[in-house]
Amino acid sequence: MVSININGVDKSYGQVKAVQQASFEVPGNCLFGLIGPDGAGKTTLFRMITTLLIPDQGNISVFGFDTVRDYRKIRLFTGYMPGRFSLYPDLTVGENISFYATIFGTTVKKNYHLIKPVYSLLEPFRDRLASNLSGGMKQKLALCCALIHNPKLLVLDEPTTGVDAVSRKEFWETLHQLKDSGMTILVSTPYMDEAARCDRIALMQAGRIMDQDTPGEILSKFRVPLFEIRANDRLGTLEILRSIPEIKRAYLFGQYIHIATDSERHGAEWLKTQLSNRGIANVKITPVVADFEDCFIDAVENYTTHRT
Repeated sequence: MVSININGVDKSYGQVKAVQQASFEVPGNCLFGLIGPDGAGKTTLFRMITTLLIPDQGNISVFGFDTVRDYRKIRLFTGYMPGRFSLYPDLTVGENISFYATIFGTTVKKNYHLIKPVYSLLEPFRDRLASNLSGGMKQKLALCCALIHNPKLLVLDEPTTGVDAVSRKEFWETLHQLKDSGMTILVSTPYMDEAARCDRIALMQAGRIMDQDTPGEILSKFRVPLFEIRANDRLGTLEILRSIPEIKRAYLFGQYIHIATDSERHGAEWLKTQLSNRGIANVKITPVVADFEDCFIDAVENYTTHRT
């Protein structure tokens, strides 16, 4: 069963093309991740899925309902947590949750079991104003408000941005519990390491969906040799590496340089020789396995090359 179908969707703000020809499907009872940096178009796409924006072109259906024609029905079974904290800062934790329950014609008592795992962490602060909560607690409160009406679809826009590592881990554990209960969850994140926590992912950049698959399949598509280089002069070494034709890609990766060569023939010893011939010595070259950040960069390059 398909819970969300996105077909050829465009959305622009004046001359800025925020989403371009986006197409993908989200299976039912799936934790689906939309992975991409800030400005990729994730928020705009989520606002269209949750009926807050109308596509310029294309169409979106949620559990068979059209987001333009059937927006009232979709809102009844969708929980949306925007990236920016948008609850009422002058209401307490308990008041915010009660207010959202009332909007959807239910009560906290009736649906308390839905939010209990999250709310149990908030309960000591139930009388505290939302404006006085920490980032992690604000996140938990927003999730409670999105869940209080027992939605079939939960849409979370960068829910872990700016949240500490422990809260991030707890949050993802909660999402998996909700997914196991039968809920479909659509979540966006700029953190590449969070891709592995999803059942399926789509990679988004500059308003376009570059690839979509399971995390394992995305990783398996990186099929060229990848090396990590440690050098004293990183920027100078990077410039030289980018001038060598056999090197497909060279980019900074934390304190190192990652490079992908065009074939198995061009391995670590070949690289060391190439650098030595160009006056770069005392480098450490290590073969590495591609992670999601490497795969994202590879997808961007391949997508751009294919389009040009």
